[in-house]
Amino acid sequence: MGKVIGVANQKGGVGKTTTAVNLTCALRLLKKKVLLVDADPQGNATSAMGVEKNRVKTGTYEVLIGADPINAVVKTRYGDLMPSNRALAGALIELVDLPDREYILRKALEKIKDNFDFIVIDCPPSLELLTLNALVASDSVLVPVQCEYFALEGLSDLTGTVRLIRRKLNPALDIEAVVLTMYDTRTNLSMQVAAEVKKYFKDKVARTVIPRNVRLSEAPSHGKPVMAYDYASKGSQAYMTLAREILERNGSGVK
Repeated sequence: MGKVIGVANQKGGVGKTTTAVNLTCALRLLKKKVLLVDADPQGNATSAMGVEKNRVKTGTYEVLIGADPINAVVKTRYGDLMPSNRALAGALIELVDLPDREYILRKALEKIKDNFDFIVIDCPPSLELLTLNALVASDSVLVPVQCEYFALEGLSDLTGTVRLIRRKLNPALDIEAVVLTMYDTRTNLSMQVAAEVKKYFKDKVARTVIPRNVRLSEAPSHGKPVMAYDYASKGSQAYMTLAREILERNGSGVK
């Protein structure tokens, strides 16, 4: 049965979608069966996987309101995708009065978990019903943290959310890893933030650090993960290394 990893941070602009998309692609290149679930109404992960948001007929929104999840899986060159677009914002209204509304995505994904080694969920950058559904559906949460001062506040908010979800909705939810993103070796601030995060999370901090890299910023505008855009770039190689580390953390290391 596949492992479900939610990629989440309540602070925006930390490299959350970039991490979800490129981790998915990297795991696929390492011969794993991977599904990326776009649970963000902005649909940025969908676009970054080369799928036009406006042409999505069946995606995460339709699954949440009862569609068979297997019909929402789109095959792309970079991995399988459950796409999203602005229609997903309507789920917030439609789900709010339903019983067990926090468990709807979990129940849907349980129907297809056996088809994949990993399911990666790109969560919205806020704490609301879609994020709760994603984290309740997840076995673990991968937390991208931008190397800047205010990122530490967002990290504190998220750890509080994870504790709350463990207590109330998903006792098995664990932190997969905290990943330092947009790391700039030229600045003291990056090193200071890294030191603070490591002091608090210890071995939960990924060894792999994602650097500031222009190719990572350019790739989504071409509808590609960075590996397909420029495999040799520092950003691409960092995410390949992160994928290997995730496999190692899950007992299936790849050389």
